[in-house]
Amino acid sequence: MLRFLLAAIVSVLPLSLSSCDKAYMATMEKMGYAKRDILSTRVKSARDAQEDAKQEIQTTLEQFGKVVAYEGGDLEATYKKLNGELENSEDSAEAVRKKISDVESVADALFSEWETELGQYSSADLRRKSQAKLTQTKSRYREMLGAMKRAEQRIEPVLKPLRDQVLYLKHNLNARALSAIKGELVKVDAQVDQLVKDMNRSIAEADKFIQTMEKDSD
Repeated sequence: MLRFLLAAIVSVLPLSLSSCDKAYMATMEKMGYAKRDILSTRVKSARDAQEDAKQEIQTTLEQFGKVVAYEGGDLEATYKKLNGELENSEDSAEAVRKKISDVESVADALFSEWETELGQYSSADLRRKSQAKLTQTKSRYREMLGAMKRAEQRIEPVLKPLRDQVLYLKHNLNARALSAIKGELVKVDAQVDQLVKDMNRSIAEADKFIQTMEKDSD
């Protein structure tokens, strides 16, 4: 129930970095939600954003293929649909970047607080155990964040050629223009394929991290 309520609150409250985010986390902690709970929730949100972006980009590629394979009908309507799909992909990409930043914000706060609290132990044994747990959590976090960033960095190289082709088609809606960009479809398709693989790896790493965090909280 606690995690459900946290997820609901995080989904409706605007999150931002710096002082606003610190104030947000302080408020949540007063309500009984620890930074590790907020981190777990934000990782879930980032994971979901990646899944959405993956699907949006795949849909954009499919629409690009339909435009290139045009054999009659309303070409302008087909182009407009492609442009709309591209805009959705752009929005999804921005959401992924935002969610990753949110994850980094709370993780930095959590680890900084944890480091500080190590000095508060009077028991050397408990301090060593807490230090070992912190080191382990940081390691898992770095693996997860690295996977997220690698996947996110593949998005722009995919969107860039799509963006160029859509802009070109805007003023060249004719058979000759379509013929000229057919070769780009193969290139972009290969890039999307690699992006999907990286996204799937990142999503799997996020799931693994979430499971570990929730297991440790039990």
